[in-house]
Amino acid sequence: MASLVPCPHCGQRPKEEFTIKGAALARPAADADAVDWFDYVYLRDNPRGAYEEYWHHTSGCRRWIVVTRDTVTHEVAASRDAADRARSEART
Repeated sequence: MASLVPCPHCGQRPKEEFTIKGAALARPAADADAVDWFDYVYLRDNPRGAYEEYWHHTSGCRRWIVVTRDTVTHEVAASRDAADRARSEART
């Protein structure tokens, strides 16, 4: 049985339609110091458990989504449109 990912636009889709692009981290402000940018670009946690990642629905709607996935079981718990996250961060 194929692993299915819940796309907020297309519904349940096979994971092979997606490209995983990495951790869904908050980007530093443009005027942040070099240490903040170094941490953002080069340092990554390797968590055990729930983790948010950017996925691109390459073979579907071509939208960016944020997927919450368990790094131990690879079970996908939730997904949402990445633009929703960007809009909420812009308000803060």
